[in-house]
This record gives sequence, structure tokens and C-alpha cells, in this order.
Amino acid sequence: MAPSMDIDDNVDKKSKSTTAAKKVGTPSASSEEASPHPDMSLAQDIHRVMMVHCSTLSVEDATAIIGMDPTALLDKVISRVGTGGKSVEEAIKENEVKYSKTEEDSTEGKKKDEEESSDETEEIEPLLNAALYRHLQSTLGYNKSDALSEVNLTAIETHHESIIKILRENITKAKDEAGDMEVLHAHMDVARYCAKCTTKEMALSAYEEVVALPKLSIGKKLDAYLEMTRVCSFWGDWKSMNETLTKAAKVIEKGGDWDRRNRLKAYQAMSYLCSRDLKSASSLLVEGIATFSCMELCEYSEFIMYAIVTNLLYLKRTEVKKSIIDGSEILQVAKDIPVVMQLANTLYDCDYKAYLHTLVDLQPHLVANRYLQPHAGYILRELHVLAFQQFLDSYQSVTLESMATSFGVGVEFLDLQLSRFIAAGRLTAKIDKYGGVVETNRPDWKNARYQEMIQKGDLLLNRIQKLGRVVDL
Repeated sequence: MAPSMDIDDNVDKKSKSTTAAKKVGTPSASSEEASPHPDMSLAQDIHRVMMVHCSTLSVEDATAIIGMDPTALLDKVISRVGTGGKSVEEAIKENEVKYSKTEEDSTEGKKKDEEESSDETEEIEPLLNAALYRHLQSTLGYNKSDALSEVNLTAIETHHESIIKILRENITKAKDEAGDMEVLHAHMDVARYCAKCTTKEMALSAYEEVVALPKLSIGKKLDAYLEMTRVCSFWGDWKSMNETLTKAAKVIEKGGDWDRRNRLKAYQAMSYLCSRDLKSASSLLVEGIATFSCMELCEYSEFIMYAIVTNLLYLKRTEVKKSIIDGSEILQVAKDIPVVMQLANTLYDCDYKAYLHTLVDLQPHLVANRYLQPHAGYILRELHVLAFQQFLDSYQSVTLESMATSFGVGVEFLDLQLSRFIAAGRLTAKIDKYGGVVETNRPDWKNARYQEMIQKGDLLLNRIQKLGRVVDL
């Protein structure tokens, strides 16, 4: 009788104990089994190169953040997406040898690769991704002498078709000669190869075949959905990413171990970031600080940066001190994110002048991050409002000159900023321009909620009346 694929119970129990013993920010059992492709660090590098190319990120800021010249990073990215500096024929031959092995040779090869990985960590396997290479070449105008030609890219695509054909033959062979687990592994090989070397559409189609397999356990199905999510994220398809995570959430409701539940929350937090639902993202991010293990999604220090930036906007001051400034997990990586830590500390210490200077330093870091860049302006504006509101909460009235001195800005600039936020209803204050005074106007929350309820009630009644007219017709 063929073995069933529904064998996650023992693995899940083992992963729970393993996860508990692991240090925060290291891969868990299920995370270690995740495909390294698509590589999200490569996606960040591509984003940074794009930002420099369109002059949204300066060369100086990019160099300081990346640690290398953007031109060198571009060459590195192109090499990684292409053939890794090798000739097309050599790269194709190596790839063909790797994927044309028998099942026994493939298993031995994987073990050998794991043993040699510690000795050859600097050597990174080229993707041979013709579709991505074309996109980068056209977008960035990359036309150096060593750039791959259209003939080369067509040859690479033809090669991938032959490799995928071999991998699909392994599926047929597994169905005829092996069990359900071998069939699953053969399907995953196809999906992961497509995620590495082909287009988003081909990869998602291959993963759909995986999740459609019968007898597939909850854990394995969730793993497939999470890998699909990374494919969508890599190509910037945030809508499909959200839809895939919705399917994953329905799957996890039927069961699943805590490790995969925690990983799903991390993925959901990133999805909320992309859709600018920072409040929902903040709660999941701060909750995942102590359980983060999705190293295939982003670095731990990067995850902490997301948690700090979003939670500063929503946590109470006492909670900021407890969860962020004094958080043991955050302190472990504080040296890797000095700007973000300084932002939290200056806000808590009410050092508003240093806080505004830190916001200036934060801006290029937001632009250099593919998840935060689309919302950089919004985040900076909200962080400004946060500081102004915290300052004004301490006073019933304060002079513009005194407030401007505290923030280290000019009176005219401060007047412009405050008037804009007050007019938008973001600050509960008013400016006495003649007297040069800002007067706080703390609302009566009970009356404010009553007025809000009245307004929503009127809106509901209007909608009901409109619906009634439609029904009568």
C-alpha cells in the first residue's frame, strides 16, 4: 500500500519542540524546508537598483544603506538573474547535469550540497531566469557588452522547457512506481523550478497543481500556499498575494501546528504592510517578534524595523517602552537598525529636535525598502503628527516660538505644518496667529462618540431609504 502524504503529525510535534529550543530569528523546522526561491533578498536588491535608477534614492544614501556602490549592486543582480558570469553554454550544461540526475543521485547530491554549503557560502547559484532578465534589461536600460542577447535568452527558455519536461516525467514515474509522498515531492520540484527560473504565471500554475493533490495534509498545503505568496510578492503582485493568504488562512483554521501558524502571521503582516493597513500589520508584527522564524521572507532585523515603525504609531507610550525600547529580542538586533532605534528613543525621551533629524535619516531607509517605499510619505506624515500630538498633549497652550525651539525648526515652517494637520482634523488644536499661540482643544470623548454615532446613523438611514426606493421600483 502506498504511503499517505498526510504524515505531518509527527513532524509537527518535532517542530514544536525544536522551535521552542531555537533562538529567535533562526529558521524553524518548516521554514528550513521552504524553497530558497524566489529569493526575497534579491527582490530587495532589485528594488534598490530601481530606486537609484529613477533617482528616488540618491547614490550616497544607497551606498550607505547597501554597503556597496549601486553600480556594483546592479552588476551583481544582473549576474545573479542571468548566468552568474559564466557563458550561456556552460551555465546550461551545469543546470542540465543538476536536474537530469536520477532520484538516487539527486538525493546524494542534496546531501553533498548541504555538506559543502558551509565551505562555499559565497558562491550563489545563478537563476537563469530569462523573463526577469528581460524585465530588468528593458527597465534599467542595461546594455553592457557582457549582457545576454535575445538569442541567449531564447536558448535558456528552451533549456527550461526540457528540464520541466524531465521533472514532469518524474511525476508520472512516481505515480506509477512510488507513493503519495514521492508524487508530492515531484510536483514540488516542478513548482520550485518554475519559481526559480520562469515566470510568475508558470510558478503559480505549478503550485496550484500541488495544492490540488488528494490526501495532502494541512501542513504541506500551507507550505505550498506560503511559497505561492512569496512568488506573488517577488513579482509585486500584491492582490494575488492577499488572495493566496486568504486561502492559507482558511486552511489553517482546520488545524496546523504553531510553527506554521506563526509563519502565516508573519506573511499576513507583510501583506497588510503592502496594502497600507498599518494598524493590522503592527499588531501581528509585535506579536511575531518573539516567534519569528521566516528567514525565507526577510531578515530578522528587517522584521524588527517593520515592527518598530508601525507600532510607534499605535502603541501607548508605556507599551512603547516595554515592547520596543526595552524588548530583549529587539535589543539583540538594535545595532543593526540604529536609525529606527534612535527614532523610538528620541520620541520616548521627548527629544523632538533629535526626533525630526532622525525622521530625515529614516526617509532613505523607507525608500530603499520595497514594502515601505510606496507608503514612505504616509508614514513620515503620521510620524510627524505623532510627535506634534504628543508635545501638545502636555500643554493647554504654548507659543509657536517655544514649540518651534523644541522641534528645532522655524516658526513659519511649524505654523505651516500645524495648520495643515489641524485643517485635516489630525490635531485637536487651534492657532492664535495674532498672539503667536497654539491652544489645544481636547475633545470630550463621550460627546465625540455620540456625534459620530449620530452621523453614522444618518448615513445608515439614507442608505436604507435608497434601498427601499430601489426595491419599490
